Formats: sequence, C-alpha cells, structure tokens
Amino acid sequence: MKLSSTDFSAQGEIPQRYTCEGDDIAPALAWSELPAGTKSLALIVDDPDAPDPAAPKRTWVHWVLFDIPPANSGLAEGGKAPSGVKEGLNDWHRTGYGGPCPPIGRHRYFFKLYALDTTLPDLQQPNKAVLEKAMQGHVLAQAELMGTYQKRQV
Repeated sequence: MKLSSTDFSAQGEIPQRYTCEGDDIAPALAWSELPAGTKSLALIVDDPDAPDPAAPKRTWVHWVLFDIPPANSGLAEGGKAPSGVKEGLNDWHRTGYGGPCPPIGRHRYFFKLYALDTTLPDLQQPNKAVLEKAMQGHVLAQAELMGTYQKRQV
C-alpha cells in the first residue's frame, strides 16, 4: 500500500499553504495498492514532536478520518471529507484538518493511512485513541507519509 501527495514529497517540507501560516487547508493525498479485502480506510495525521522536538512531551493530533470508501483513490486538496466519510476530533477538539503550527523548531507530521477489513460502527466523533482501539484486529495494511514544517514567523 502506498500513500503520497502531489503537494509535498516524502520527508520533504510541507508548503506554508497547508499550515497555520497559510490557508490551513489539507494537502492532496493519493493512495494505491490497497490489499485485497479492504472494506474501508482510516487516516490519522499527527505530530510526535510537540511541543518542542528537542524535548517532545506528547503527540499532537491534526486530523482523524474513517470509513473512507476503498474505491476512493485519495483526498482532494482542502480536506473536505467526501460524502459518507466520518470525522473524528483532533487535539483542538474539532473535526477537520488543522495544519502544522509548531511553537518551536522543525516538527515531523505523519499522515498514516490504514486499510481495514471492515467498516467501523458509528463512533460519533472519536479521538485518535478511540479510533485506534476500534481498528484493533482489523488493520490489513498501513502506509505512511511524513513531511516537516518549521514556522517562518515567531
């Protein structure tokens, strides 16, 4: 399974447009080579370097999506969830994409896509931990895309 973006390269810098210093919209994502038996996909975007990469204290969650139909080959720029896709809560306690906005240093942002052998029950608006628990035992494959960002303004 592969995950990519036309907006930034793996391990490359995420353009300012997709951060709090820009339009704060999600970059386009594309996936391919889903395993046989995939019934749905889930996406979690997080930053394990919060608040300071030199002394990380927590992983900050930027986006939680699930029940993405496997017929979709990606998500368009902007981060609007397609019809039927369910959204969870990020660490701002809201749904939707929240772009990189690191308080200090260069942070890593992991876009993690999971192929599941089921569609998940109605989880309301789960946070990352609730979604990960619901996915246990159902992950067929995982793909990851990592980009970095450091604020230009202090």
